Amino acid sequence: MFNRDLFACLATLNVPAKLLGLLLIGTCTAYTSSTLALEAAAQHPGEIIYNQSCAACHDNPSVSKAPGKDALESMRLASISYAINDGKMKAQASHLSSDQKLQLMDYLVGSETVDESWIDSMMCSSDRKNTHLSESPTVANFGFNAENHRYISSTKAGITTSDFSNLEVAWVLAFPKATTMRSQAALSENTLFLPVAEAAKVFAIDVSESTPCFKWVYSAAIPLRSSAAMGQLSDGRHVVAVADQGANVHLIDASNGKKIWVQHVAISEYSMTTGTPIIDNDRVYAPLSQYEITQGARPDHTCCTSHGGLTALEGKTGEIIWTAHTMPAAKPVRDRGDGQMIWGPSGAPIWNSPAIDTKRGVIYVGTGEATSEPAHENTDAILAIDMKDGSIKWSFQATANDIFLNGCGYGSKSLNCPRKEDTISKDFDFGASVVIATLPSGKEVLFAGQKSGAVWALDPDKQGEVLWQTNLGEGSPLGGIHWGLAYHGDTVYAPINRPFGFRPGPNVDKSFKPGMYALNADDGKIQWKFEAEPDCSGDRKQRMRGCQFNIGLSGAPTLIGDVVVSGGLDGFLRAFDAKTGKVLFQFDTAQQFDAINGIEGNGGSIDNASIIAGNGYLFVNSGYGMFGEVPGNVMIAFKAKKTQ
Repeated sequence: MFNRDLFACLATLNVPAKLLGLLLIGTCTAYTSSTLALEAAAQHPGEIIYNQSCAACHDNPSVSKAPGKDALESMRLASISYAINDGKMKAQASHLSSDQKLQLMDYLVGSETVDESWIDSMMCSSDRKNTHLSESPTVANFGFNAENHRYISSTKAGITTSDFSNLEVAWVLAFPKATTMRSQAALSENTLFLPVAEAAKVFAIDVSESTPCFKWVYSAAIPLRSSAAMGQLSDGRHVVAVADQGANVHLIDASNGKKIWVQHVAISEYSMTTGTPIIDNDRVYAPLSQYEITQGARPDHTCCTSHGGLTALEGKTGEIIWTAHTMPAAKPVRDRGDGQMIWGPSGAPIWNSPAIDTKRGVIYVGTGEATSEPAHENTDAILAIDMKDGSIKWSFQATANDIFLNGCGYGSKSLNCPRKEDTISKDFDFGASVVIATLPSGKEVLFAGQKSGAVWALDPDKQGEVLWQTNLGEGSPLGGIHWGLAYHGDTVYAPINRPFGFRPGPNVDKSFKPGMYALNADDGKIQWKFEAEPDCSGDRKQRMRGCQFNIGLSGAPTLIGDVVVSGGLDGFLRAFDAKTGKVLFQFDTAQQFDAINGIEGNGGSIDNASIIAGNGYLFVNSGYGMFGEVPGNVMIAFKAKKTQ
């Protein structure tokens, strides 16, 4: 069926002409066209399959939010194989035979596995393998501490404010066939625990000397997904937790890299573990998101039945203690018009990492949108979950009736798409982790950042009653506050991403721009702001695809003493004076690097959570091959130049 609204929309977005006839209804599947069939004889058979089944999304990543073709071509065979056979692309590839899948993978990445022999040359000598670990790691989890402040003192970091004007690249590690450096490391004493998702490995890196080495390397069976968390069990063992793409949580002995246990925590076939687990009092708490949002608009899909959750695991054994569900199980709601039922409620995935409030005995998480009607009251909400039994003690909903499915815009007529009278379809998740703060006055407050562009201050003693709200942008499915806030003293720091489809120009609202905003923690008033501007100078137009609009600050910021550090979609790393907003340091990471491990290194966009510090180093991941951003495969270590 030809969709005129879709055709017109894609035409305005400069989609290549030969793709304009393909029907895009929330999937990366588009079926055979006569034009492509005529070209078949001269093409790799996998190219034909790619053009028919993948190109509509992956050739237009800024529209579809899928990885671009350049990112696919830089991936590992194992990553693509997992995606189309067991992961997020399983449904989209279900019409392909085994031979066709092999042809597709061969066209994109070839059939050879990655040579990992370089790892052996990076292993530490015996005198550097001893691992002394602290009871108080410098970076214990996504938010650095249980309250998600994302603050490191200058003393613990080994970096002063004056050092930031004097930073230089000390060394770079590059990881072969990686495109998305999405996972933040944990850090204790002189050991960095870095998950590299596409490599399906966690590297324990000794950073005590001028050249790093690997104390141990942990290998998982499938690609990883989350950042790393650290903790200590009551038997004295220091442990590292990480989650993979199959919704499995891994607990690893931090001293030697040995597996302690692996536990499957999915509550539906669409469950994902995106947020970083957190370890507390012999328990591991794992948040659960879901990817049915990417499937639901397909007309052959029964929409929608999955939802988010939080699972508590016994630290020593991995046994599931309880699972908090963000809503009841879905039931048939109505006939969508062809005899097939819409199911609901569904949605409220938990994309972020928990905050632990030991005083009140609760865990705070933020939730995302609904994926079908009726939109449950726990969607786009902050939840307070009882640590004892997983019951929900209270819920604060910021945005009601937000029902959203990828692919239900662009004039789509899919029967699964929400009716206009049922929804606002904004995708205004709480993707950022909740922050627990004690203000200088002694008042305890929760801070939450939403993709609407709003920062909320809530009262934890009055079931999330709103203390103040500050709006910093128009928001969008990828805009507003995406991954996290930072807090210290009397100030909250909020990065603002560029709205989805953002194009700078004379008609763009000038009141708020992508950038960094410092807010007074007492009342939410803006103390200072940095507004990002496009930089397409020199060869950046070639190095930074979409340099004119990839300028947002999506990743969670990091506070180091009196400096706030942030990375941009444009690949720029910036350090701001936390009191004034003055830029103290700026470095373009979207470039080639000579990596110390001999692997070709390339930086790209900086996103998610990737910036930490310790032992005198500033560690930054660069590369994010999603959502039209620029892929990369490096971790960069900066250090202050030695002065005479």
